[in-house]
Amino acid sequence: MEFVKMNGAGNDYVYFDLTKEDALAREEELIRAIPRISDRHFGVGGDGVVFVMPSAVADVRMRMFNLDGSEGKMCGNAIRCVGKYAYDSGYAKKERLTVETASGIKTLSLVLSGGVCTGAEVDMGRAVFAAKEIPLDESRLPAGYAPAETVCGKVWNDIPVVSGGMERKGTAVSMGNPHFVIFTDEDVDALDLEACGKPLETHPLFPDKVNVEFVNVLSPVRLRMRVWERGSGETMACGTGSCAAVAAAVANGICKEGASVDVELRGGTLKIVYGADGVKMTGGAEINFKGDVRI
Repeated sequence: MEFVKMNGAGNDYVYFDLTKEDALAREEELIRAIPRISDRHFGVGGDGVVFVMPSAVADVRMRMFNLDGSEGKMCGNAIRCVGKYAYDSGYAKKERLTVETASGIKTLSLVLSGGVCTGAEVDMGRAVFAAKEIPLDESRLPAGYAPAETVCGKVWNDIPVVSGGMERKGTAVSMGNPHFVIFTDEDVDALDLEACGKPLETHPLFPDKVNVEFVNVLSPVRLRMRVWERGSGETMACGTGSCAAVAAAVANGICKEGASVDVELRGGTLKIVYGADGVKMTGGAEINFKGDVRI
Protein backbone atom coordinates (compact mmCIF):
# COMPACT_ATOMS: atom_id res chain seq x y z
CA MET A 1 0.00 0.00 0.00
CA GLU A 2 1.21 3.49 -0.83
CA PHE A 3 1.34 6.00 2.02
CA VAL A 4 2.22 9.62 2.70
CA LYS A 5 3.99 10.54 5.93
CA MET A 6 2.87 14.02 7.04
CA ASN A 7 3.09 16.14 10.16
CA GLY A 8 1.41 19.14 11.72
CA ALA A 9 3.74 20.83 14.23
CA GLY A 10 5.68 17.57 14.53
CA ASN A 11 2.56 15.48 15.29
CA ASP A 12 3.24 12.87 12.61
CA TYR A 13 0.94 10.26 11.13
CA VAL A 14 1.05 7.74 8.29
CA TYR A 15 -1.72 8.63 5.80
CA PHE A 16 -3.44 6.17 3.49
CA ASP A 17 -5.66 7.24 0.60
CA LEU A 18 -8.80 5.09 0.73
CA THR A 19 -10.84 7.24 -1.64
CA LYS A 20 -10.73 4.55 -4.31
CA GLU A 21 -12.85 1.41 -4.03
CA ASP A 22 -9.96 -1.08 -4.26
CA ALA A 23 -8.08 0.68 -1.43
CA LEU A 24 -11.22 1.06 0.70
CA ALA A 25 -11.69 -2.71 0.52
CA ARG A 26 -8.46 -3.09 2.54
CA GLU A 27 -9.62 -0.88 5.41
CA GLU A 28 -9.99 -3.66 8.02
CA GLU A 29 -6.68 -5.19 6.96
CA LEU A 30 -4.99 -1.83 7.47
CA ILE A 31 -6.57 -1.36 10.90
CA ARG A 32 -5.10 -4.65 12.10
CA ALA A 33 -1.66 -3.55 10.87
CA ILE A 34 -1.68 -0.09 12.55
CA PRO A 35 0.59 -0.92 15.55
CA ARG A 36 3.19 -2.38 13.18
CA ILE A 37 2.94 0.50 10.69
CA SER A 38 3.28 3.07 13.51
CA ASP A 39 6.30 1.39 15.08
CA ARG A 40 9.33 3.67 14.74
CA HIS A 41 11.80 0.77 14.61
CA PHE A 42 10.04 -1.89 12.53
CA GLY A 43 7.45 0.13 10.62
CA VAL A 44 7.08 3.52 8.93
CA GLY A 45 6.86 5.24 12.31
CA GLY A 46 4.47 7.85 13.60
CA ASP A 47 1.99 8.84 16.28
CA GLY A 48 -0.58 6.74 14.47
CA VAL A 49 -2.34 6.18 11.16
CA VAL A 50 -4.93 8.29 9.32
CA PHE A 51 -7.29 7.21 6.54
CA VAL A 52 -8.39 9.74 3.92
CA MET A 53 -11.79 8.51 2.78
CA PRO A 54 -14.85 9.48 0.72
CA SER A 55 -17.74 11.10 2.59
CA ALA A 56 -21.44 11.38 1.90
CA VAL A 57 -21.80 14.47 4.11
CA ALA A 58 -18.54 16.43 3.64
CA ASP A 59 -15.79 16.98 1.07
CA VAL A 60 -13.66 14.25 2.63
CA ARG A 61 -13.71 11.92 5.64
CA MET A 62 -10.93 11.30 8.15
CA ARG A 63 -10.46 8.28 10.40
CA MET A 64 -7.54 8.55 12.80
CA PHE A 65 -5.95 5.86 14.95
CA ASN A 66 -3.42 6.07 17.75
CA LEU A 67 -0.21 4.07 17.46
CA ASP A 68 -1.67 1.29 19.66
CA GLY A 69 -4.49 0.81 17.12
CA SER A 70 -7.23 2.48 19.17
CA GLU A 71 -9.41 4.90 17.22
CA GLY A 72 -9.55 8.57 18.16
CA LYS A 73 -12.46 10.89 17.46
CA MET A 74 -10.49 13.94 16.40
CA CYS A 75 -6.96 15.24 15.84
CA GLY A 76 -6.41 18.93 15.13
CA ASN A 77 -2.97 18.42 13.59
CA ALA A 78 -4.00 15.46 11.45
CA ILE A 79 -7.06 17.23 10.06
CA ARG A 80 -4.88 20.02 8.62
CA CYS A 81 -2.80 17.37 6.86
CA VAL A 82 -5.97 15.74 5.52
CA GLY A 83 -6.95 19.13 4.10
CA LYS A 84 -3.51 19.48 2.52
CA TYR A 85 -3.69 16.00 0.99
CA ALA A 86 -7.21 16.54 -0.36
CA TYR A 87 -6.23 19.84 -1.97
CA ASP A 88 -2.77 18.96 -3.28
CA SER A 89 -3.96 15.63 -4.72
CA GLY A 90 -6.91 17.27 -6.45
CA TYR A 91 -9.47 15.17 -4.58
CA ALA A 92 -11.09 18.32 -3.14
CA LYS A 93 -9.61 21.35 -4.85
CA LYS A 94 -11.28 23.88 -2.56
CA GLU A 95 -9.75 26.59 -0.39
CA ARG A 96 -12.55 26.09 2.12
CA LEU A 97 -13.47 22.48 2.67
CA THR A 98 -15.29 20.26 5.13
CA VAL A 99 -13.95 17.14 6.80
CA GLU A 100 -16.11 14.45 8.36
CA THR A 101 -14.66 13.16 11.65
CA ALA A 102 -15.91 10.93 14.45
CA SER A 103 -16.63 14.11 16.45
CA GLY A 104 -18.57 15.84 13.68
CA ILE A 105 -17.94 17.85 10.52
CA LYS A 106 -15.11 20.40 10.75
CA THR A 107 -14.50 23.30 8.36
CA LEU A 108 -11.01 24.19 7.14
CA SER A 109 -9.83 27.41 5.53
CA LEU A 110 -6.64 26.43 3.73
CA VAL A 111 -3.46 28.47 3.57
CA LEU A 112 -1.99 28.28 0.06
CA SER A 113 1.44 29.12 -1.33
CA GLY A 114 2.62 28.43 -4.86
CA GLY A 115 -0.39 26.28 -5.62
CA VAL A 116 0.05 23.94 -2.63
CA CYS A 117 -1.51 23.90 0.81
CA THR A 118 0.90 24.78 3.62
CA GLY A 119 -1.55 24.85 6.52
CA ALA A 120 -5.07 25.70 7.58
CA GLU A 121 -7.33 27.44 10.02
CA VAL A 122 -9.69 24.87 11.50
CA ASP A 123 -13.05 25.58 13.09
CA MET A 124 -12.74 23.10 15.95
CA GLY A 125 -16.23 23.65 17.33
CA ARG A 126 -17.07 24.44 20.94
CA ALA A 127 -15.15 23.42 24.01
CA VAL A 128 -17.35 21.23 26.21
CA PHE A 129 -17.21 21.41 30.00
CA ALA A 130 -20.24 19.23 30.92
CA ALA A 131 -19.14 16.16 32.92
CA LYS A 132 -21.23 13.64 30.96
CA GLU A 133 -19.92 14.91 27.63
CA ILE A 134 -16.21 14.99 28.53
CA PRO A 135 -16.82 12.32 30.04
CA LEU A 136 -15.94 12.79 33.72
CA ASP A 137 -17.13 10.40 36.44
CA GLU A 138 -18.59 12.77 39.04
CA SER A 139 -18.98 9.94 41.57
CA ARG A 140 -15.18 9.78 41.91
CA LEU A 141 -14.73 13.47 42.75
CA PRO A 142 -14.07 14.57 46.34
CA ALA A 143 -17.16 14.90 48.53
CA GLY A 144 -18.80 18.28 48.14
CA TYR A 145 -16.84 19.15 45.00
CA ALA A 146 -18.84 21.19 42.47
CA PRO A 147 -18.12 22.96 39.17
CA ALA A 148 -17.14 26.63 39.30
CA GLU A 149 -19.11 29.41 37.60
CA THR A 150 -16.82 31.00 34.98
CA VAL A 151 -17.05 33.08 31.80
CA CYS A 152 -17.29 29.72 30.01
CA GLY A 153 -20.20 28.55 32.18
CA LYS A 154 -19.90 25.79 34.76
CA VAL A 155 -16.40 24.31 34.62
CA TRP A 156 -14.84 21.40 36.49
CA ASN A 157 -11.56 23.06 37.44
CA ASP A 158 -9.06 22.63 40.26
CA ILE A 159 -9.77 18.89 40.29
CA PRO A 160 -7.15 17.35 42.63
CA VAL A 161 -5.23 14.32 41.33
CA VAL A 162 -1.97 12.63 42.24
CA SER A 163 0.56 12.70 39.40
CA GLY A 164 4.30 12.04 39.50
CA GLY A 165 4.20 11.58 43.27
CA MET A 166 2.55 14.92 44.00
CA GLU A 167 -0.94 16.37 44.03
CA ARG A 168 -1.83 18.54 41.07
CA LYS A 169 -5.03 20.32 40.09
CA GLY A 170 -6.48 20.46 36.61
CA THR A 171 -9.43 21.44 34.42
CA ALA A 172 -11.49 18.86 32.54
CA VAL A 173 -12.67 19.78 29.03
CA SER A 174 -13.57 18.06 25.77
CA MET A 175 -12.64 19.16 22.27
CA GLY A 176 -14.23 16.10 20.69
CA ASN A 177 -12.00 13.97 22.92
CA PRO A 178 -11.33 14.28 26.67
CA HIS A 179 -8.56 16.48 28.07
CA PHE A 180 -7.22 17.27 31.53
CA VAL A 181 -5.30 20.56 31.57
CA ILE A 182 -2.82 21.19 34.40
CA PHE A 183 -1.35 24.67 34.77
CA THR A 184 1.98 24.44 36.59
CA ASP A 185 4.87 26.64 37.70
CA GLU A 186 7.26 23.73 37.11
CA ASP A 187 9.23 23.97 33.87
CA VAL A 188 7.26 21.68 31.56
CA ASP A 189 10.40 20.96 29.54
CA ALA A 190 12.00 19.44 32.65
CA LEU A 191 9.05 17.20 33.57
CA ASP A 192 9.28 13.41 33.38
CA LEU A 193 6.14 13.32 31.28
CA GLU A 194 5.76 9.56 31.35
CA ALA A 195 5.84 9.56 35.16
CA CYS A 196 3.44 12.52 35.36
CA GLY A 197 1.11 11.87 32.45
CA LYS A 198 0.83 8.12 32.00
CA PRO A 199 -0.89 7.43 35.36
CA LEU A 200 -3.50 10.09 34.59
CA GLU A 201 -4.29 8.68 31.13
CA THR A 202 -6.13 5.77 32.77
CA HIS A 203 -7.30 7.59 35.93
CA PRO A 204 -10.76 6.30 37.01
CA LEU A 205 -12.10 9.88 36.86
CA PHE A 206 -12.06 9.50 33.06
CA PRO A 207 -13.99 6.43 31.84
CA ASP A 208 -12.80 6.91 28.22
CA LYS A 209 -9.20 7.63 29.30
CA VAL A 210 -7.86 11.16 28.87
CA ASN A 211 -5.23 13.31 27.17
CA VAL A 212 -3.14 15.21 29.71
CA GLU A 213 -1.68 18.68 29.12
CA PHE A 214 0.97 20.30 31.33
CA VAL A 215 1.04 24.04 30.70
CA ASN A 216 3.31 26.95 31.63
CA VAL A 217 1.69 30.39 31.41
CA LEU A 218 4.25 32.71 29.79
CA SER A 219 1.80 35.59 29.23
CA PRO A 220 -1.93 36.08 28.62
CA VAL A 221 -1.31 35.36 24.92
CA ARG A 222 1.46 32.77 25.17
CA LEU A 223 1.43 29.27 26.66
CA ARG A 224 4.04 26.51 26.62
CA MET A 225 2.70 22.96 26.67
CA ARG A 226 3.64 19.30 26.65
CA VAL A 227 1.05 16.62 26.14
CA TRP A 228 0.59 12.96 27.02
CA GLU A 229 -1.94 11.51 24.57
CA ARG A 230 -4.09 8.50 25.34
CA GLY A 231 -3.02 5.55 23.22
CA SER A 232 0.14 7.25 21.93
CA GLY A 233 2.15 8.66 24.85
CA GLU A 234 3.99 11.95 24.47
CA THR A 235 3.61 13.60 21.08
CA MET A 236 5.36 16.63 19.65
CA ALA A 237 2.07 18.51 19.43
CA CYS A 238 -1.66 18.09 19.97
CA GLY A 239 -4.17 20.32 18.21
CA THR A 240 -7.21 19.45 20.30
CA GLY A 241 -5.00 19.62 23.41
CA SER A 242 -3.86 23.14 22.49
CA CYS A 243 -7.49 24.18 22.04
CA ALA A 244 -8.38 22.56 25.37
CA ALA A 245 -5.50 24.40 27.07
CA VAL A 246 -6.67 27.79 25.81
CA ALA A 247 -10.30 27.00 26.68
CA ALA A 248 -9.19 26.05 30.21
CA ALA A 249 -7.04 29.21 30.39
CA VAL A 250 -10.04 31.38 29.50
CA ALA A 251 -12.19 29.55 32.06
CA ASN A 252 -9.52 30.13 34.72
CA GLY A 253 -9.09 33.83 33.87
CA ILE A 254 -5.58 33.37 32.46
CA CYS A 255 -6.40 34.27 28.83
CA LYS A 256 -9.17 36.42 27.39
CA GLU A 257 -12.00 35.29 25.16
CA GLY A 258 -11.35 36.32 21.55
CA ALA A 259 -7.58 36.77 21.96
CA SER A 260 -5.14 34.96 19.66
CA VAL A 261 -2.99 32.77 21.91
CA ASP A 262 0.29 31.14 20.82
CA VAL A 263 0.63 27.62 22.20
CA GLU A 264 4.28 26.58 22.02
CA LEU A 265 4.79 22.83 21.64
CA ARG A 266 7.87 20.72 21.09
CA GLY A 267 7.07 20.48 17.39
CA GLY A 268 6.09 24.09 16.75
CA THR A 269 3.53 26.75 17.60
CA LEU A 270 -0.23 26.72 17.07
CA LYS A 271 -2.42 29.83 17.16
CA ILE A 272 -5.66 29.33 19.08
CA VAL A 273 -8.64 31.68 19.47
CA TYR A 274 -11.37 30.83 21.96
CA GLY A 275 -14.51 32.71 20.94
CA ALA A 276 -18.22 32.75 21.63
CA ASP A 277 -18.84 30.83 18.39
CA GLY A 278 -16.22 28.16 19.05
CA VAL A 279 -12.48 27.54 18.98
CA LYS A 280 -10.31 28.31 15.94
CA MET A 281 -6.89 26.71 15.43
CA THR A 282 -4.27 27.73 12.86
CA GLY A 283 -1.11 25.79 12.04
CA GLY A 284 1.01 24.26 9.32
CA ALA A 285 0.87 20.97 7.44
CA GLU A 286 3.74 19.38 5.58
CA ILE A 287 4.81 16.18 3.86
CA ASN A 288 7.75 14.27 5.33
CA PHE A 289 8.02 11.64 2.61
CA LYS A 290 6.07 9.16 0.50
CA GLY A 291 6.54 5.43 0.07
CA ASP A 292 4.87 2.06 0.21
CA VAL A 293 4.59 -0.50 2.98
CA ARG A 294 3.75 -4.19 2.99
CA ILE A 295 0.55 -4.82 4.96
